[in-house]
Amino acid sequence: MTISEDKKYVMNTYSRFPITLVQGKGIKVWDENGKEYLDFVAGIAVNALGHSHPAVVESVKSQVDKLIHISNLYWNSNQIQLAKMICEKSFGKSAFFCNSGAEANEAAIKLARKYGNTKYNGRRYKIITAKNSFHGRTYGALTATAQPKYHKNFEPLLEGFESVEYNDINSLKSAIDENTCAVMLEVIQGEGGINEAKDEYLQQVRKLCDENDLLLIFDEVQTGIGRTGKLFAYEHSGVVPDVMTLAKALGGGFPIGVLVVNEKADVFTPGDHGSTFGGNPLACAVGMAVMRNVAQESFLNTVKENGEFFKNQLLAMKEKHSIIDKVKGKGLMIGVKLDIEEGSDIVKKAMEKGLLINLLSHNVLRFVPPLIITKDEIAKGMNILEEVFVEMGY
Repeated sequence: MTISEDKKYVMNTYSRFPITLVQGKGIKVWDENGKEYLDFVAGIAVNALGHSHPAVVESVKSQVDKLIHISNLYWNSNQIQLAKMICEKSFGKSAFFCNSGAEANEAAIKLARKYGNTKYNGRRYKIITAKNSFHGRTYGALTATAQPKYHKNFEPLLEGFESVEYNDINSLKSAIDENTCAVMLEVIQGEGGINEAKDEYLQQVRKLCDENDLLLIFDEVQTGIGRTGKLFAYEHSGVVPDVMTLAKALGGGFPIGVLVVNEKADVFTPGDHGSTFGGNPLACAVGMAVMRNVAQESFLNTVKENGEFFKNQLLAMKEKHSIIDKVKGKGLMIGVKLDIEEGSDIVKKAMEKGLLINLLSHNVLRFVPPLIITKDEIAKGMNILEEVFVEMGY
């Protein structure tokens, strides 16, 4: 198959790089010409255990021989086991399974409105989100995503959403009114540029939600399942939400999404929501395999340690290359803000040299490699990046 055939038969919704990847192992991938790349994108923070990890491969092979899909008309032991694993490792009382982060966030939006409307006689429906956020591309999630560039040409969006400044508690206070039912935030804004919420801010948000009987929703689609060196990013601040959404890394490359709720937010009843494919035996088998590996304390400590090593490598590079304005992030979710308006040529040059990275907001390099990456592999990737900076005169 050729790229020209893709352009003929596949809808034009992505700006793709001119390579076709055909194989992966660990943190490496190969294109159809046999060229090797270090993958510091990991399917956009999805391949937590890298490519073709034995635990993931075995879980798929084993489950395919037994049962792939039965629908949610019947009990599913894999779904029950994975829900138990997630709830016992978090604040959760119960979980709802779907197929993606956007779907998990759609479920959270519906849940928040049911909570507000049933408890307050249809008066509470407004959801407050943060500017520069990203929650997905379906209509509810798109409206919650407070970035105008994603809204263009898709108006009118849904009613009942308001966006406020991130890390600004006064901005949030002024937006809360008698119609508000929930506050929805990313603990670290991913697509927005790897922007971290301050611990004090999250503590103040939690207090405001408690005082006003609002649900606090944390979108951990990108930060969840070990990405930041904790199983869930909210653990860094100690601020516990009422609702959490997960996806990406949980499936290790297989589509899955989860809505996790505490007792207060557990308001869905049969008929309120559903998903044909959500939480099927195959998806949950893979999810369990990922959880068994990532949830180990030793694994998470290694992610934290390697993340610090990664950031230190970049900070050392910053001393030599003025193009690096700021290094930010936690664990293996790292952003480098560049002192230029457009960094796409850097990403292209790195790819030519065998390093896959990606760009946010035109001038933030994002590094979200597989969580199994080693210090040697990090150093190798950073050597390539430095070569790029030198050759481009930065």
